Amino acid sequence: MKKINFKNLRSLVLGCFLVCSPAALVVAQSYEIGGGLGTAVYSGDMIRKIDAGQSGLQGTLFGKRNFDNVWSLKLGVSVAELMAADSIQPIDAMANLRNAYVDGRITEFSALMEFNFLDFANHKSEFRFSPYAFFGLGYSFVQGEGRINASLPVEDYRLSTLVIPFGGGVKYILSEQLTLGMELGFRPTTSDFLDKLDSTLPAVTRYDTPIDATTVALSKGLNYGNPYTNDWYYFLGLTLSYTITKARCYTY
Repeated sequence: MKKINFKNLRSLVLGCFLVCSPAALVVAQSYEIGGGLGTAVYSGDMIRKIDAGQSGLQGTLFGKRNFDNVWSLKLGVSVAELMAADSIQPIDAMANLRNAYVDGRITEFSALMEFNFLDFANHKSEFRFSPYAFFGLGYSFVQGEGRINASLPVEDYRLSTLVIPFGGGVKYILSEQLTLGMELGFRPTTSDFLDKLDSTLPAVTRYDTPIDATTVALSKGLNYGNPYTNDWYYFLGLTLSYTITKARCYTY
């Protein structure tokens, strides 16, 4: 049997003691895993402003690497319902006659950088909460059904788009391992087809039997997206994360 080298063992123990001594600090919070639930809403050619009456459920799972008590890298996947209809709250009289609608699902993969404004994760901090901001990149896949005109049948559609997430929220430390958060996120996309209304679609008369020439002129081109803007969607919800600690060395 190989003999234990107590001299080397003593050196190892001494080295660990020095690492965890007041002269050095090992960050206690290294990784986090968590999830969240909330609501999602979109703005585009059927909804120009955020409308809580046309929102869907949203859920997210994420993993996070805390570089320090201020900066973190967050990788996540989110799934949200996309719902909108001209019949609920038309933006104008022509939209009411258009009667378009969409019902779909958004699946988003994202990489975000988070910045905490307060050093709340430090065990010496007087704060148990901190506002924070985030920004990053994402890619979303949309699958659903909808129609662009009351006279046209419902059709399935799919698309993918680059998104640029940004937003902020507030975190509160419940315990050494658990952190509760409330977050609002904005997602501008690079697509105008999120709601199945696209300015590149050919003009389709909105009425089966036009009333007069003026009506025919007004009906053309108004079924579709604004060529100067792309669609957005938004997340609002609560998150809960669990901190995985690799070392706990504090200064005193």
